[in-house]
Amino acid sequence: MPDLSIQAKKNREAKKLEKRLRREVGRAIADYNMIEEGDRVMVCLSGGKDSFAMLDILRKLRQRAPIDFEILAVNLDQKQPGFPESVLPDYLESEGVDYRILEQDTYSLVKEMVPEGKTYCGWCSRFRRGILYRFARQNGYNKIALGHHRDDIIETLFLNMFHAGKLKAMPAKLLSDDGTNIVIRPLAYCKESDLVDYAELQAFPIIPCNLCGSQDNLQRQVVKEMLNSWQKQFPGRVETIFKALSDIAPSQLLDSNLFDFAHLEKKQHRQLDLQQLP
Repeated sequence: MPDLSIQAKKNREAKKLEKRLRREVGRAIADYNMIEEGDRVMVCLSGGKDSFAMLDILRKLRQRAPIDFEILAVNLDQKQPGFPESVLPDYLESEGVDYRILEQDTYSLVKEMVPEGKTYCGWCSRFRRGILYRFARQNGYNKIALGHHRDDIIETLFLNMFHAGKLKAMPAKLLSDDGTNIVIRPLAYCKESDLVDYAELQAFPIIPCNLCGSQDNLQRQVVKEMLNSWQKQFPGRVETIFKALSDIAPSQLLDSNLFDFAHLEKKQHRQLDLQQLP
C-alpha cells in the first residue's frame, strides 16, 4: 500500500504550486491590464507544457474573475511528419474547451527555405505568427495569449544582446507591428521549473516539437544552460535579472533616444540658477 503521509504531502505541494501559478498569472494580468471585461481571448495551444498550463490556469481564473471574458484554444497543425492529430482534440473535448485546429503545411516551407544545419525557429515562428494573427483578426479575437514564461523572457534578453546587439526581451503585452493585434503573455511571472512540475501533476498530453526541438546546439539552449549554471552558482541571480527588466534607468545607458544627453547642460544651468535664488 502507498504511504498515505507521502501522498498527503504530494497533494499539499500540488495545491501550493497551483495556487502560486494562479497568483503569478493573476498578478501579471493585473499589472499589464492584459484582460478586460468582454475580451475574446485566443489562447495559442502548441501542445507543449507551457501552453497547456496557460490554458488550464486561465480557465480556472475565469471561474473566479469578477469580469467576463471568452476563451478559445487554437492550435496550428503545421503538418510535421508524425504529428499526433487526435491528441489535442481529444484532450480539449474531454475538458469541454472551445477550440479550433488550423491546418497549414508550414513544415514543408521551412524545410525548403532553411539551409541544412541552420535553425528553423525564425521562419517557423514567423509563419505561425502570421497565420494565428490573421485568424484572430478575421474572427474577432481581440487578445492573443502566448505561453512564454519568465525564463523565455530572460533568455530572449541575452540572445538579443549576444546576437543582435539590442537590449530587448519579450514584453508581457504588446501591439503587433501592423497595429491590429494585442498579444499577451500571462505566464510572464512564472518559472519554467514550476510549469514543468505543474504539467507533470496535471498529466497534460505533451506533444514534442520535432521540427526545431530535434536540432542540436540551438543558441537558446546554450543561453538556458548558461543561466542554469549561474543560478546554481549564485542562487537568486535569475530572479535579479528578471527584476532588472522592470527597473530600467535610461540615464545610465547609452541610448540618446530614451534620454536627452545632448541637453544636460541646459538642465545643469537651470539647477544652478535655482540654487542662486534667494
